[in-house]
Amino acid sequence: MASTTYPLFCMGNPLLDIQVTNGEEILNKYDLKANDAILAEEKHLPIYDDIVQNYKVTYVAGGASQNTARGAAYLLPPNSVVFTGCVGDDELAEQLRAANKREGLAEVYQVKKGEKTGACAVVITGHHRSLCTTLRAAEKFEKSHLESPEVAPLVQGAQYYYVEGYFLTHGTDSVVEVAKKSSEEGKVFALNLSAPFIPQFFQVQLQQVLPYTDIVIANESEAAAWASATGQPPEATLPEIAKALASLPKSNPSRPRTVVFTQGPKSTIVVTSDAPDTPKVYDVHPLKEEQIVDTNAAGDGFAGGFMGALVAGKNLDQCIEVGHKMGAMVVQQVGPQYKYPKEKIL
Repeated sequence: MASTTYPLFCMGNPLLDIQVTNGEEILNKYDLKANDAILAEEKHLPIYDDIVQNYKVTYVAGGASQNTARGAAYLLPPNSVVFTGCVGDDELAEQLRAANKREGLAEVYQVKKGEKTGACAVVITGHHRSLCTTLRAAEKFEKSHLESPEVAPLVQGAQYYYVEGYFLTHGTDSVVEVAKKSSEEGKVFALNLSAPFIPQFFQVQLQQVLPYTDIVIANESEAAAWASATGQPPEATLPEIAKALASLPKSNPSRPRTVVFTQGPKSTIVVTSDAPDTPKVYDVHPLKEEQIVDTNAAGDGFAGGFMGALVAGKNLDQCIEVGHKMGAMVVQQVGPQYKYPKEKIL
């Protein structure tokens, strides 16, 4: 593995998604919101066994950054993308490996003996999805894994880095190390805010990473949460929030920061720190109602398309366009999956 250089290095929480449809009853039972992403509290922990035993479920390889990495790998030539995170030594991890192999994603998991691989209960109601995650082994990731003989050459050899915001709940020191190294060496570091609770409750961790961050990706609810947490005016528009985020201090000022805010089927807003007063607006070609199967991980698909196009040398306009196409592809599948036979998008 270490003898190969992968242009894109991704890091995050590897999770197996356990999906159930028509989940209104489950939402009520576990006090979940129809369109939300949370970490499981004590009251939620029975949900994983409950839905497996009492409902028809679908298992899909998940974890936000891993979904994005698989999307980028789908687009790029072989040996382009590698992913790391922590798993247990169990069947769930084997299912993740099989899914990665199909998309051509290489992984260098840290494996915790005797631990369970993380899982995400995905409760689908109509076009909404409620994500309830138990990290398990994923939160046991150790920074020393990045310095291991297998992984260190991959970190060093990459030119682009992508990390999910969820990783900041436990692995901030690892993220800061990769981001700082990327900044010092003039490489590209991208961070996805991932869920509103990250800017709401992990603002301190975010502030440690943002100075080294070249690209920030978020949806409109995550953008609003960041604005609220950082004291932006309540009436601030998405372009104004993007400008505030883009204009934060940056350790490598020679590379402008790019902030990308998606809004599902609505337009995508992009602001760069070298032109903060001229936001770019990219229209999305919305799907017909009957084409939408499952919105779970549409944002990860967008990020996979964006990062894949970036690694392929495309310009910003093209990266957004490919992101939109990959997001639309995911929405037409069950869970964070991509179409086969492969579509030529890049």
